[in-house]
Amino acid sequence: MDRLASFGNDPFDKPPCRGCSSYLAEPYIKCAECGPSPFLLCLQCFTRGFEYKKHQSDHKYEIMTSDFPVLEPGWTAQEEMALLEAVMDCGFGNWQDVAYQMRTKSKEECESHYMKNFINNPLFSSALLSLRQTEESRCADSAIPFKPTDDPPRPTFDSVLSRDMAGYMPARADFMEEFDNYAEWDLKDIDFVDDDSDILHALKVAVVDIYHSRLKERQRRKKIIRDHGLINLRKFQILERCYPKEVQELYDVMRRFARVAGPIEHDKFIESHACAKVYERVKRVREDERRKRTMLCDVLQYIQDGRACQQWLSKQAAIDAGITPVVTTITMSGRRSAPPLNLTGLPGTEKLNEREKELCQVVRLVPGAYLEYKQALLNECRRQGGLRLAQARALIKIDVNKTRKIYDFLIKEGYINKA
Repeated sequence: MDRLASFGNDPFDKPPCRGCSSYLAEPYIKCAECGPSPFLLCLQCFTRGFEYKKHQSDHKYEIMTSDFPVLEPGWTAQEEMALLEAVMDCGFGNWQDVAYQMRTKSKEECESHYMKNFINNPLFSSALLSLRQTEESRCADSAIPFKPTDDPPRPTFDSVLSRDMAGYMPARADFMEEFDNYAEWDLKDIDFVDDDSDILHALKVAVVDIYHSRLKERQRRKKIIRDHGLINLRKFQILERCYPKEVQELYDVMRRFARVAGPIEHDKFIESHACAKVYERVKRVREDERRKRTMLCDVLQYIQDGRACQQWLSKQAAIDAGITPVVTTITMSGRRSAPPLNLTGLPGTEKLNEREKELCQVVRLVPGAYLEYKQALLNECRRQGGLRLAQARALIKIDVNKTRKIYDFLIKEGYINKA
């Protein structure tokens, strides 16, 4: 029987006749050839041979009626459908309201008939069992074994746990107030009827499409919150405090990208960036150790001369104490000159040209210090309009002989001018 035959007792619930526009009463006629929208006629219009647009009076037809027993005598098909609709509206077990909505049966009759034919009926039980077995066999390869779990928490309204969980109800997997909570209001008065114009029908379809998009956005946001464990935000913040400060700052910055990645991928993304920061820190430490080893090699070259070693140690002690070291030139007859400084691997070497590298090797000055002294002399020369050797020696607190060589080199290369 067609679903259109399953109307309640209210005649205004039935669709109108296409001929006289009166509300249909069973039995009525349905054209078997016109569609997809059903073409319905009352008996009076059918006997007159009513025709409209593509519908002809010689089309095949069906007699729509539900005034016959289906499961047991005394219960017509119309009453069976009315009972199912009443149980769906009033809820299972609420037989008093079900009988009130039925109007033709008592609550005892409704309860006994429903339990006998829809709950304890072996026909329906075997059909449901076969459907369940078919579904299990179809999903046997990818099925996840069921494991009993504890009953989910059911926080009372306005409790501390309910506020901590932002009104989330685990037993229903819903929030007390959803995102875009009043999206359904735009649909409550929409009704699709056959007499709608094309424009009105298109507008109603557009409203339904808009509602679907809003519903998808609601589900997307809910999925992000559940997948990333953001329902209990306080617990999530406590877990974040277990990470180092750099990782916490990274979490705050990268949280906005959680919507485009899953929870595992997002955590791996954060961990990879944290590992990169640790790698950069280790790289800087290794670079500092390499510079210290280079400096130690330079120190070992002075150890052959006791006085030069003592001078270097006194200078480092003064630097560590924050005192400007007094550079004294130690002359020693027969002392061997120090070999040229090896610039390999020293920071700043790539910024020097060949002549500057040669100067640093001869003067035994690391490239970083040379570049700093050079910039200081250039700034002073531009400020004064020229530079004297005495001014250069007052500006650079190193060995006066090295200052003289640097000063002469910059004059020769044209970097500075004599005052």
